[in-house]
Amino acid sequence: MASAFPLQPPVDHTPRDRTEIVIGDDEPSRVLQTLSSDTAQKLLDVLSERPRTASEVADAVGTSIQNAQYHLTRLAEAGLIEAVDTWYSSKGREMTVYALVAEEFVIQFSANCHRSS
Repeated sequence: MASAFPLQPPVDHTPRDRTEIVIGDDEPSRVLQTLSSDTAQKLLDVLSERPRTASEVADAVGTSIQNAQYHLTRLAEAGLIEAVDTWYSSKGREMTVYALVAEEFVIQFSANCHRSS
């Protein structure tokens, strides 16, 4: 039976060239904690190729979909990736498509951070 929805239509998403992430006193480690995970780094690498669903990312890095979804959620909360589209599985289930928010990330420490004298 043919689906009424295209399963994987093209995703119209162009990440910004660069985004700056400022690490400050108010939220000093969320981004760094998220990026400290080898799995999160692998997911970012896979998403740098093209937007993908959680199941595609999981397959590409050899992890469970639950583990991939956990890291995708943390990467999205840290502002490194975003949901850019929705695809439908052959069973009609919605699947979120994720992509990088930028091609290049620059992490800076704010001037308010404590400095040694």
